[in-house]
Amino acid sequence: MAASLLLNLGARAMNASQSAINVIGHNIANVNTPGYSRQTAVLTTATPQFTGAGFQGKGVMVDTINRVYNRFLTQEAQVSRSTASGDETRMLNMQRLDKLFPPGDEGLGAAMGSLLNAMVDVTSRPSDPAARQVVLGRAQEVAARFSNAGQQLSELQAGVVSDLKASLQVVNQLATQIANANQQIARISGGDHAANDLLDQRDQLVYELSKYLTVSTLSADDGSLSVFIGGGQLLVLGNQAQQLALTPDPYDALRVQVSLVQAGGTRALDENVLQGGSVAALVHFQNEDLQDARNYVGQLATALAMRVNTQQSLGLNLGTPPVAGEDLFRIGAAKVMPASTNAKDITGNFVAGVQITRVDPDFLQASAYTLKQDASAPGTYLLTRESDGLVRTVADGDIVDGFQITFTPAAPGLLDTYRLEPVATAAIDMRRAFDNPAGIAAASPISGALRVSNTGTATLDRIYAVDPATFTTTNLPATVQFTTVNGDGSVDYVLNGPFGTLNGTWRAGQPIGNETGIALGFELHLNGVPRANDWIDLSVTQFVGQNNGNAKAFLALQTEAFVGKQLDPLTSQISAGATLNDAYSAAMGEIGARVQGSVYLAEMSDKVAQEADTARAAEAGVNLDEEAARLLQYQQAYQAAAKVMQVAQIVFDELIRTVGS
Repeated sequence: MAASLLLNLGARAMNASQSAINVIGHNIANVNTPGYSRQTAVLTTATPQFTGAGFQGKGVMVDTINRVYNRFLTQEAQVSRSTASGDETRMLNMQRLDKLFPPGDEGLGAAMGSLLNAMVDVTSRPSDPAARQVVLGRAQEVAARFSNAGQQLSELQAGVVSDLKASLQVVNQLATQIANANQQIARISGGDHAANDLLDQRDQLVYELSKYLTVSTLSADDGSLSVFIGGGQLLVLGNQAQQLALTPDPYDALRVQVSLVQAGGTRALDENVLQGGSVAALVHFQNEDLQDARNYVGQLATALAMRVNTQQSLGLNLGTPPVAGEDLFRIGAAKVMPASTNAKDITGNFVAGVQITRVDPDFLQASAYTLKQDASAPGTYLLTRESDGLVRTVADGDIVDGFQITFTPAAPGLLDTYRLEPVATAAIDMRRAFDNPAGIAAASPISGALRVSNTGTATLDRIYAVDPATFTTTNLPATVQFTTVNGDGSVDYVLNGPFGTLNGTWRAGQPIGNETGIALGFELHLNGVPRANDWIDLSVTQFVGQNNGNAKAFLALQTEAFVGKQLDPLTSQISAGATLNDAYSAAMGEIGARVQGSVYLAEMSDKVAQEADTARAAEAGVNLDEEAARLLQYQQAYQAAAKVMQVAQIVFDELIRTVGS
């Protein structure tokens, strides 16, 4: 009996040590397996046997194999990795966006400056074909760079769609794998024993999923794990996984949105619901950063093209006979996108419609707009500027931010919504409109001459038309007579012509002809100071090939702060705009700031994610030094148990010999 008990004790000890060694070997084998959690064999004392001398121990047994797991650290690693993945995705896309706008001579700013600077030679030699050809060449370069920028932005948008499609394929695969893991875990788990390796694999799947979407989890009694994305939208329940898909944006067919596939169709998930991860970052980049860039470039292209075209129309070309200049540039039209849910007739056409027309480039903003009917006041329409959220009430025919809104063929209904893009598509279709150097309208239709009898120091710097709505040559000839020199240095004058008599006051640096009260649509700029009884004669230009007035008007566009003016709807005050160069610098500065911000966030969030991974690994990961020490410990225990069995065999043999004798 004693030998049998001793043999049983040794066998139990050997089995327990062998199990512990197997677990340690399993740990060592998976030291580099992503998501693996260290396992430990839990040894407990076997139930003792009662004897006349008391309870006799029966050795050791393996109670279970535990997985070292910290739910908090695991979830912290998932959340921080989701943030880091999203920040990295945005950083990479912002860096791609930044590369579309090179600095220096290769940039849009340099091209715009070169175009207007080319007019310097035209002012010196108005009829020189070579000087005019340089202007056309610079115009071609400007148009090509804007068009190329627009095209590259479109390609970047296509890349975002491709990345989203690939990401959702991975998300759907991971969701399915998690559901399958749930099914296996629920089937084989029982009592106090867990399917440790399957649990690790499932946690790793959730960790991988968190790189794409912010996820949260909830454990069920059967061991399965429910997975929620964003703001609580169920993705995995037990062994069932829902799928995500890309669906067209309700306004813009080139843009997409992430939707949940349901029995009755799909349901779009709001960008804010997606929260973190690379998918949310891609959607945010598409809807915010990329759209802002398109609007920045479009605003500049529109402002430059429309102002140059307007000035062209106010000058005279070298045609026979000379006529008003034609448009130098063509740009993409303003765009209206009705929501796909707007009311349609039986043929599938929209019942109502909205058109927008650019009317004043100075007030066009780098923004898109949404238009819808006010539900609380039917018949009233609300226009929201997306760049700052400003909401205005508008009606058919209103002009807002430099564009006019027209309802046709019918006014929008109560549930109809529209996205308006006055400038976003302007750059991609920008082209030079003509090839003949004679088409450059360098001459001004109005000329001026100071009388030789003048006694002041005033000289004529430049004179040109500026307002097509008010300028007309039927107001010529005319005269400017300076009458009184005031104490502040200003000089009163009288304008006489077919329009009648107008009175004004000249001040240094301010032109004559288009100020308040004298809206004749031209600007007369002087150098020096006129005196009383000085005269200037104004007439229709006779020698077009020798006149450079309109070329000087083109040059003046460089320093005029006309881009992005705003009219306050409450005070009717007009805020100052920016020069073309300053507007471009501001736009590139904004993009650069976003790039730097995204780099900083990516670095910081990656550091936090690495620290979270390290913290989880420190508690649940495999330490080879520790495993080696434990391996030696159980090896010695195994050897000792074998010695016990050896002694038990000796005792048993001795007992047999004794009984036999």
